Amino acid sequence: MAEIINLNRFRKNKRRAEKRQEADENAVKFGRSKAEKELDQAQQSKADRDLDGHELE
Repeated sequence: MAEIINLNRFRKNKRRAEKRQEADENAVKFGRSKAEKELDQAQQSKADRDLDGHELE
């Protein structure tokens, strides 16, 4: 005899696997490492400080 399969559980697992794969693809496309984010933040804060330093009073 064939093994009995719960179709609802099968569909849920399939949907989860598809979402996980899509998330992994998006992480590769759009993700940035922590070091890249920190470097960008440091550059932005330096640019803000430089701009504030050039203000006329």
